[in-house]
Amino acid sequence: MNRTKKEFSIENIDDFVQRAIIWSAQFREVVVLDSNNHHLPHHTFSKLLAFDALTSIQSDDIQQIQEYQSQLRDWCFGFITYDVKNAIENLTSLNPDYLHFPDMVFFQPKRLISINENDKVVFEYLTLCEDEIESDFNEIVAINISAKFADQPIELTPRVTSEKYKKQFSKAIDYIKRGDTYELNYCIEFYNNDTELNPYVFYNQLNNKSKSSFAAFVKFGHLFALCASPERYLKKNNDVVISQPIKGTAARGKTYKEDEKQKSDLLNSTKERAENIMIVDLVRNDLSKIANKNSVEVNELCGIYTFEHVHQMISTVSCKISNDTQPMDVISNTFPMGSMTGAPKKRTMKIIEEIEDHKRGLYSGTIGYFTPTQDFDFNVVIRTLLYNQKEKYASLSVGSAITFLAEAEKEYEECLLKSKAIRDLLLQK
Repeated sequence: MNRTKKEFSIENIDDFVQRAIIWSAQFREVVVLDSNNHHLPHHTFSKLLAFDALTSIQSDDIQQIQEYQSQLRDWCFGFITYDVKNAIENLTSLNPDYLHFPDMVFFQPKRLISINENDKVVFEYLTLCEDEIESDFNEIVAINISAKFADQPIELTPRVTSEKYKKQFSKAIDYIKRGDTYELNYCIEFYNNDTELNPYVFYNQLNNKSKSSFAAFVKFGHLFALCASPERYLKKNNDVVISQPIKGTAARGKTYKEDEKQKSDLLNSTKERAENIMIVDLVRNDLSKIANKNSVEVNELCGIYTFEHVHQMISTVSCKISNDTQPMDVISNTFPMGSMTGAPKKRTMKIIEEIEDHKRGLYSGTIGYFTPTQDFDFNVVIRTLLYNQKEKYASLSVGSAITFLAEAEKEYEECLLKSKAIRDLLLQK
């Protein structure tokens, strides 16, 4: 499909993107992806902004999504929720769904804005609306971004108390001792069921504060994902597929010396390295299902990367695939991502369903895009506030990996650390 391109020079790129997000309130479908200038391995776009669907699909059938994406041969943005696992692995989910996100949504944007490392802003509009490029640009730069995101502080309530967490943690440890699983990602929810929030302004403030490498703003009607994720799930570039699982988290230090010690302790932690290596093995196994023979390799093992509030341990695993491998086949053979499940994956997901008390929905799913040439890039939906504006329900889920070496109190503290940035911001109003 033909697109008309026009390039603009912008002095303050971040300011422009914030204005564009507020401007996007007029559209039903919006996806904004932001790397926040983290030059992690295999980096591509600095920012991608997609607005206003020409065509779209909402489905729980991976084959339907594959047919839509392969026939489109154009840019395609959307999300896949965690519970698509049920179709992939023949599982069931009986836990309550408080958010009501559809399983999968993708759309072809009429209006696309891309920003690369040279900070040039490129509008790529379908020809049917190409005459609106100049007026849209002028509208965006004129937007006021000074509004508040809420009139009152918003407090999130933990659905799982520390006492219940310890009880469920003990169940997980019992399964580990029995040999059913050797690593399990147990997640808990913080929520507010009477939330009145301006999601556009809140996301801008969250992104300014967190500056995550795989941040995303998603709007689908009255459903929003306000995402400060540091993790890539999967990327395809020509015949190369890359996965970058995160396992291992440490808080930033208050001084340079303390910060360096936190990094060193994380790098040398037997427990954290073991968790990361377990998931690397799982990812290698997942990729081997679609990889060319002997092409799966670990490009980096247990690298330490620093973000605004935490240090993270990140590994990179890659493989090569044949030219006739469909993009959705790559995703369906590796989804959900191992860092959000555990290993062995299918049995562990059954245990997760038993010990957790809510449907994850889009949390620990993925947000991303397909290019016209069938490449793609998707994140892991963590550090994310999910918001059903119609039902006034806001949800923040967080989790940590439980292994034989794990301690309940430390894992619960890790959950609090991971949720802190969003919970604190909501209380500031």
